[in-house]
Amino acid sequence: MGFSFASRISRKRSRNGVVSVFTRHWLGSFVFGAIVATLFFYAVFLSYNLEWASNIDRHSRDARLHELEEQLKALQEQLALPERTASPLSNVACTGKPDPEIPKCEVIHVAIVCAGYNSSRSVVTLIKSILFYRKNPLNFHIISDPVAHLILNALFESWSVPQVEMNFYPADSVVGDVSWIPNKHYSGVYGLLKLTLPKILPRSLEKVIVLDTDVTFATDIAELWRMFANLKHKQALGLVENQSDWYLGKLWKKHRPWPALSRGFNTGVILLHLDKLRSLNWAQLWRSIAERDLITHYLTSLADQDIFNAIIKQHPYLVFTLPCQWNVQLSDNTRSELCYTEVTHIKIIHWNSPKKLKVKNKHIEFFRNLYLTFLEYDGNLLRQELFGCNLTKTTRKDEELSKLNEEDVCYEFRRACINNYRTHLYLLDYDYEPTPDGYDVTLVAQLSMDRLQMLETLCKHWDGPISLTFYMSDAEAQQFLSYALNSEFLNRRKNIGYHIVYKEGNFYPVNFLRNVALRQVNTPYVFLTDIDFLPMFNLYSYIRRSLQVLDVNGGKKALVVPAFETQRYRITFPQSKAELLSMLDMGSLFTFRYHVWTKGHAPTNYAKWKIATTPYKVQWEPDYEPYIVVRKDIPEYDTRFVGFGWNKVSHIMELEAQGFEFIVLPNAFIIHMPHAPSFDIAKFRSSAHYRNCLKILKNEFVKDLEKRYAKFYQTVVVR
Repeated sequence: MGFSFASRISRKRSRNGVVSVFTRHWLGSFVFGAIVATLFFYAVFLSYNLEWASNIDRHSRDARLHELEEQLKALQEQLALPERTASPLSNVACTGKPDPEIPKCEVIHVAIVCAGYNSSRSVVTLIKSILFYRKNPLNFHIISDPVAHLILNALFESWSVPQVEMNFYPADSVVGDVSWIPNKHYSGVYGLLKLTLPKILPRSLEKVIVLDTDVTFATDIAELWRMFANLKHKQALGLVENQSDWYLGKLWKKHRPWPALSRGFNTGVILLHLDKLRSLNWAQLWRSIAERDLITHYLTSLADQDIFNAIIKQHPYLVFTLPCQWNVQLSDNTRSELCYTEVTHIKIIHWNSPKKLKVKNKHIEFFRNLYLTFLEYDGNLLRQELFGCNLTKTTRKDEELSKLNEEDVCYEFRRACINNYRTHLYLLDYDYEPTPDGYDVTLVAQLSMDRLQMLETLCKHWDGPISLTFYMSDAEAQQFLSYALNSEFLNRRKNIGYHIVYKEGNFYPVNFLRNVALRQVNTPYVFLTDIDFLPMFNLYSYIRRSLQVLDVNGGKKALVVPAFETQRYRITFPQSKAELLSMLDMGSLFTFRYHVWTKGHAPTNYAKWKIATTPYKVQWEPDYEPYIVVRKDIPEYDTRFVGFGWNKVSHIMELEAQGFEFIVLPNAFIIHMPHAPSFDIAKFRSSAHYRNCLKILKNEFVKDLEKRYAKFYQTVVVR
């Protein structure tokens, strides 16, 4: 009777897809207790009725007891099965044997389709969560568009995580295989590319874990990799059941989803056995089924997931059902709470809704906090070495560090200049094509969090393209992202490239930051300035006209934009040169640094500028550091100069060594706005050791310059 009752409950659970953990345990305990009681009373009955028992064949009695014991053992194992799978929504077969351990140096392969700026941000958080728990080498296979390739390649080259390899595959090479499929999912054509993975990934790759960019790990990915051992015979796909009613067709009237087995399967996490799929002629299989179902369904609503489910409906032998805690789906109309009784059971969180972190779930605060932890986690802490695996490659930084002498008094300065700072290019969308006339110009600058208040004002003064590098922690980068997305003004501008260099070490890598911004310029010319200067209104248009008139293409010319400053936090910004001259006379404006660093801008010849109506040439002098407009293919800034001192001077000096002419624009100006002194200036002013090391670096730079440029100035005096 107990077995019959248990089997009916099991069938009901299979039909409905849901039985609460409490109910399952209660029923199990009831049935188990009933059988134990039966055995107990049977034993008592046998012992107290010896006369009756003596008439029973001893062999038959022992056989019956053995049969009951075997039934009890079988039922105990049956009731324990849901505990091992811990997945009320899963019908995964279980052998009772633990998944085999994988060797600690076995490489785990992960495939991700990533396209565009937003997905590139998302995939970073995903990879952080994987790196946090991982104990094995990893090889990521990224199918990407040119934007994601640029961003992620730069990020991971600069991140330099030991025993992590990145391989990129151009999405364009397989987009044509799926672009014929009408798809209304927000992922667009890239949401269909997982169908092409057996084709685009190397044939030497046997199996791979496939992940959406919007998942977050809460455990070691090796646990998932081990589950490949459970795929038997022709099983080539490991998937978690869909946790919404989408494929049941009950969400709204006339809802006609694609065909699926029962609730269907979610493709945010896939164990993909590539060899088995290739042996089945996968490309022909999925295409023929997609063509057939598109006749009646017209388009896909859930991209590749619809087609995967249609295939599984027709070929159910292909799928192995993963326990649902491996893809806890947080979207509307899901029953993800049924996957776990404790949050410690959760393996992977999947934000599979356009609402993302705003989705409804009774444990949403826990899920959101876990996600935010990885979002803001210092990625530099994930550079840990996996000991015992001989897979680490020697990096350029390792080679440079090996050459340094730790007894050198300026060791910390030298170490800082060879840091390979983790860099995330284009944190936000960038969409700008240079003007066709060949004279377009991009403003280039760098900043940290304490200068963020200057950003909106700068953008109001300069309507042309901008390339900015921010020096921030992971947490600060997220604060900036929130600020930019919520700024109505910045959100409209798509011609600003925001690049993040993540904090590392004790020095502000000012020239490294400038170089990052300089490399991402796509216009022929750059305006090299600092974030605390406001350009005059319409400076962008004026510079473009000046570039055409002066025919800068004809030689090495640097156009100087004269710099001024104010001590007042609030001024009426001059609308013209005439207004600026009036403010100079009144004492509300001054030539830049005239009272503390005259040499920095004296060669600009402000007296001549006041009366000039045409551009004029000036001679370079030591310590000159003007703000200039030049072609973008100039030498980069020297990264040995970190913090405060000689970072711009050295760059201008190299331009002079290359033979550049300095031409002052007569109707251009920028104004420095007051702010609190930076930490690096404070260190320079208070530390004799700092100033001494800066002097040493100056002398070394000049000697290097003399070696590279034979006709350099012998009269240069470095103080």
